[in-house]
Amino acid sequence: MDLPASFTSHCQEIMGDQLSHRFFSALSEEPPVSIRLHPLKSSGLSPNPSLLSGDVPWCKEGHYLKTRPNFTFDPLLHAGAYYVQDASSMFIDHILRQHIHQPVAMLDLCAAPGGKTTAVLSALPQGSLVFANEPIPLRAQILSENIQKWGYEHVVVTNNYPEDYLRTGLTFDLILTDVPCSGEGMFRKDANAITEWSPQGVETCRRLQREIVETAWKLLRPGGLLIYSTCTMNIRENEENAAWMIQELGATPVVIDTSEDWGITHAFQSYDIPIYRFIPGFSRGEGLFMTVMQKDIDTEHQPTTHTRRTRKEKKASQPPYSSVLPWLTRKESYVLHNFKDEILAIPQQWEQVFVQANSLRILHAGIKAAVIKGRDIVPHHSLALSLSLCREAFTEVALDYPQAIAYLRKEALVLPPETPRGHTLLTYHGLPLGFAKNIGNRANNLYPPEWKIRTQHTPENNPEILIVS
Repeated sequence: MDLPASFTSHCQEIMGDQLSHRFFSALSEEPPVSIRLHPLKSSGLSPNPSLLSGDVPWCKEGHYLKTRPNFTFDPLLHAGAYYVQDASSMFIDHILRQHIHQPVAMLDLCAAPGGKTTAVLSALPQGSLVFANEPIPLRAQILSENIQKWGYEHVVVTNNYPEDYLRTGLTFDLILTDVPCSGEGMFRKDANAITEWSPQGVETCRRLQREIVETAWKLLRPGGLLIYSTCTMNIRENEENAAWMIQELGATPVVIDTSEDWGITHAFQSYDIPIYRFIPGFSRGEGLFMTVMQKDIDTEHQPTTHTRRTRKEKKASQPPYSSVLPWLTRKESYVLHNFKDEILAIPQQWEQVFVQANSLRILHAGIKAAVIKGRDIVPHHSLALSLSLCREAFTEVALDYPQAIAYLRKEALVLPPETPRGHTLLTYHGLPLGFAKNIGNRANNLYPPEWKIRTQHTPENNPEILIVS
């Protein structure tokens, strides 16, 4: 691997000869493959022993695989039974389970594609609320798709810049800033990261990172935690920024308990700050840096903007869509909103927060229960993947593997002749994949066209990444 000279010299300076040599060697090795199971959807399923190569020690749902299967052709991935994620990034699960024991309002400020957000949703105490934000529109759509597949209701997905949040008056107990960086930790997975790297790029990233953190700090409540994360190795974007948070923002670093055999490296050079760096060749994963900072409890609390309900909002929060409620478990727990002809089921305890966030570009919130199409109310695909779906409200048809792949390609379907007409829930290995509308001699495939499998290649065998345990 042809690495930039200024990069290698900096690594040798901060790591020393032995550590840097092992790191450089690891960059020529195949990166490890890992998945994280959905703690609720994967019940009764387990990783295929023939593919398994160990467990991720800092995340109980994380597992390493021997090789990289063709994940695209596994229906269980599309059903949200697991997420393909680098093991280093799963460290967020360990941080939250160690330090968050009461419900919180959390903001994941740079969330796409959604790996850390889905881990957060699974790890936070019940009753928490998560805002997952991504400024870049295309990446925000990918984030929204992955969040909907994960199926939790306590989440809002937005497509905004951090400064937009300041105008809402929203504040948070916990903020994750997985900031844009120079990407040195991803060199062995992304050749473009090498060609695009430069010392000037590092400096540009460092300035942008501080701007993002400054904004996030204003959104953080006193006593709250800010998790700062990059996928790069250098001190400029990591230790120097951590020290800047302490000196300029008055942040207090938080210690995370770890095990020595995890291979996590701590602060380089003379920095005496609790930081957690994953280096290829020492920890089993890609390059990652994390540190956790707490805001002083005595910091002056910025006032929250008074939430005013406009006439339009009052009308929207009390719509006559009661036919949707039987599709939900705990139907009395939700308030329905008509949001751009989509019926959102918002948990009652978070309705005022949702209204307060209406100035943001919201892509997804709560449960997308239905779509209004003329005079019809059609169950939304997101409802099929939701943990709050009332399955008894729909006829179910179990698909075999070829049928499931055909459905995910949005191909024509023929359901069993005894299937009643109307909206039908299609399942695979007991997990919902989505809806079809049975009209008799055929069924309309309602899988979202923007989510479909686009390649016409058909694998010879089911990858069977998870099997019935």
